[in-house]
Amino acid sequence: MAAKPFWQTKTLDQMSAQEWESLCDGCGKCCLHKLEDEDDGQVYYTNIACRLLSSADCRCQRYEERLQLVPDCINLSPADVDQFHWLPVTCAYRLVAEGKPLQPWHPLISGDPDSVHRAGISVKGKIFPESAVAEEDYEDFIVHWVE
Repeated sequence: MAAKPFWQTKTLDQMSAQEWESLCDGCGKCCLHKLEDEDDGQVYYTNIACRLLSSADCRCQRYEERLQLVPDCINLSPADVDQFHWLPVTCAYRLVAEGKPLQPWHPLISGDPDSVHRAGISVKGKIFPESAVAEEDYEDFIVHWVE
């Protein structure tokens, strides 16, 4: 009998740094600018990407330096699991935190890092760079394809 994969046997805070990082499916959705309604706390995604997000592969171009280069970049960690409600419902961090299975297109399941793009889950081909949009216009770029 094959051993269960780590994401089925460990909690997020039990995972090694490598395991934690491998949960990221490379969709790029967390790197989109988001707007939060001050009245009800609802989070709205835009299709405006952080300046460090590569539109070609939906990965941060300066991942190790991102927190210094982008002051409002959010560093996801197991300690923040109670705040994961803003993550897309397809996000592996959120799924594992909620005790749900990874999706078939997730690279850990498919074995292919491009499966997230082929499944249409990533932001590839759907985004604008933040340099192309004035911050006061972000509301005009709210999208509903991020669940």
